[in-house]
Amino acid sequence: MSIERVRTYLSCWNRDKDIIEMDISTATVELAAAALGVIPARIAKSISLRGVDDRAIIVVTAGDMKLDNRKFKEYFYLKARMLSHEEALEYTGHAIGGVCPFALPQNVDVYLDNSMKRFTTVFPACGSGNSAIELTMKEIEEYSQSKAWIDVCVCFIA
Repeated sequence: MSIERVRTYLSCWNRDKDIIEMDISTATVELAAAALGVIPARIAKSISLRGVDDRAIIVVTAGDMKLDNRKFKEYFYLKARMLSHEEALEYTGHAIGGVCPFALPQNVDVYLDNSMKRFTTVFPACGSGNSAIELTMKEIEEYSQSKAWIDVCVCFIA
């Protein structure tokens, strides 16, 4: 099970017991924000995309942001193509709703969008559609083993 892999992975930092599991779904930004009692922007949304050479890309962004296709193409030199539900599970090991930047296969590259930096902490999923963990920017950067902080998103919530 994906959440158990994430739990084992986060135990390297003694954070496995900090995973929040709920009896309700947190599979969308809105559901996660309501369940956690935070504004939607503080949900760290993981967007799974197709990279080159059978690689996947995860872009983690603030919950009030969406991918900006122009910025994505300028940064990665390829068109943004989301993974299907089946591909997300195949490439990342996590199902949609629980995709997170932790316990990923080596052929998955993680990037963190600058939009999260306006918060002290954010809440990414932990491999299931009813889990999350509160992390600082330094923690999400370290635990995700991200390649870089980037600017490829734009706000879509007024």
